[in-house]
Amino acid sequence: MSQTFRWQRTHTCGDLRPGNTGEQVILTGWVQSTRDHGGVIFVDLRDRWGRTQVVFHPEDAALIEQAKRLNMESVIGIRGRVVERPPEMVNPQIETGRVEVVADRLEVLNRARPLPFVIKDPPEALEETRFKYRYLDLRRPAMQRNLLLRHRAAQVVRRYFDENEFLEIETPVLMKSTPEGARDYLVPSRIHPGKFYALPQSPQTYKQLLMVSGFDRYFQIVKCFRDEDLRADRQPEFTQIDVEMSFVDEEAVFTVMEGLMSRLFRETLNREIILPFPRISYDEAMLKYGLDRPDLRFGLEIQDLGDLVPGCGFEVFEQVIRSGGAVRGFRLPGAGTFSRKQVDDLTAFVRNFGPKGLIAVQFQPDGVKSPVSKFVAAGWMERLRSRFGVETGDAVLIVASDKKGVCDALGNLRNKLAADFGLIDRSRMAPLWVTEFPLLDWDSGENRWVAMHHPFTAPRPEDIPLLETDPGKARARAYDLVLNGSEIAGGSIRIHQSGMQSTLFRLLGIDAETARRKFGHLIEALDYGAPPHGGIAFGFDRLVTILAGESSIREVIAFPKTTSAISLMDGCPSEVEPAQLAELGLKWITS
Repeated sequence: MSQTFRWQRTHTCGDLRPGNTGEQVILTGWVQSTRDHGGVIFVDLRDRWGRTQVVFHPEDAALIEQAKRLNMESVIGIRGRVVERPPEMVNPQIETGRVEVVADRLEVLNRARPLPFVIKDPPEALEETRFKYRYLDLRRPAMQRNLLLRHRAAQVVRRYFDENEFLEIETPVLMKSTPEGARDYLVPSRIHPGKFYALPQSPQTYKQLLMVSGFDRYFQIVKCFRDEDLRADRQPEFTQIDVEMSFVDEEAVFTVMEGLMSRLFRETLNREIILPFPRISYDEAMLKYGLDRPDLRFGLEIQDLGDLVPGCGFEVFEQVIRSGGAVRGFRLPGAGTFSRKQVDDLTAFVRNFGPKGLIAVQFQPDGVKSPVSKFVAAGWMERLRSRFGVETGDAVLIVASDKKGVCDALGNLRNKLAADFGLIDRSRMAPLWVTEFPLLDWDSGENRWVAMHHPFTAPRPEDIPLLETDPGKARARAYDLVLNGSEIAGGSIRIHQSGMQSTLFRLLGIDAETARRKFGHLIEALDYGAPPHGGIAFGFDRLVTILAGESSIREVIAFPKTTSAISLMDGCPSEVEPAQLAELGLKWITS
């Protein structure tokens, strides 16, 4: 085995074509497979650019013996001459499939140990095994395509913003801890005992300060960190495209971001998307789709039945409406033939979100089948049929509960049924803006208002009087960009006057001293000529996941953590030496 590589490759494993026939070439890469056909050895040699078939003929006994001893995934270099394959031997599955290299020299640069799993697409190894040996998993063509796509997307982002006069400015990674929402990752200071830095959950205050500084247009592809409770498909560290602009309103932000999305789709997927994107309010999204991140690639729109309930005869519905709740449902084509077990399974699913049950009204050829049929007034089922445009064989699925429970249950049921019954048009990209979110949300556990987005979001001007009289009804100048049912970006027009910022802090239960201690630098800066400004942050991992057609963000991150925030490959988080803790003035206390 060679310790020093004596050759320089002339081509990559994805380069060679019939036009290279007769050339002597040097290739390097990994042995993907070997085959012995009657003493002739065929080796598929792979690198990041592709795959080339290398042939070893038995005339050279020493060379053929070397080739026979090659291990899967060993790193080799070969020298040889390019020849065209016979027509019947052409491999149309690879770019180099019309040629092969007849080798006259082989050098083993590093012989691989037996592999813990076969490197192939789709992977057969468990995800835990793939993560433990991530450097091997990353050799799979699918993973290499995903990371190449991620790279290209990042370059598109940088080019687009540069062309539109944005400045890429780096903000600190060690910052002040100002927990509002998720927990901070804390970094103890050795130089200042007892004090801590935090890793940024977002560069929010810094990018606002850059607007105060007069830079006008800022962006950054930035790492952020959140010490969240364990959730599926979340990472403790993630990447976002962070953007801030001065002297803008919502529409100005939308226009620039739609341009970015159009460029991304065109240059990474060669697809055009229709501009401008649809815009719907938060209230409309919750009413029609049950969730504030609706998937518009299928129908099943939810309708409110509150006007049909009075006098309907079914006391459960009437009591829910009297108590301020909601009765809503949607039509599911073909569900009129659902079995009792199928309806029971959907009912159990709905109960996961709070409501006590699901009412299925099935319109069958011989009549209406429903557990409420004997309770409702004559003619009510026909009114229901008319409301939803029901055809025979359909069903209307109804939930009655508090408004939040109804939205959660029907929104998630809508998504589940669309996926289960193939109703989603996977060829479509369906972006939209969701606007006019509530400014505040009541946290019954803490018995106080919390910011629906973050405490620097401006209220809508017409709702400012509500801050003193009915804060829960005030709407924010906040917006989310949703793509295929996933929130890929969120932002807002910011508060740019210190008085309004202090009002928001007061409503959030943050007293003046706490506000000064946590955010004093920002409040003070607002008094030195802060322009009106707004911005947005894209979840870059989620966006690339959608572009790549993957279902998990872990498939587009080179070295992801597990759902329990562990890196199986290098064993972090890990214990540290007592001397390191002592140097930081820390001591581990076991409970």
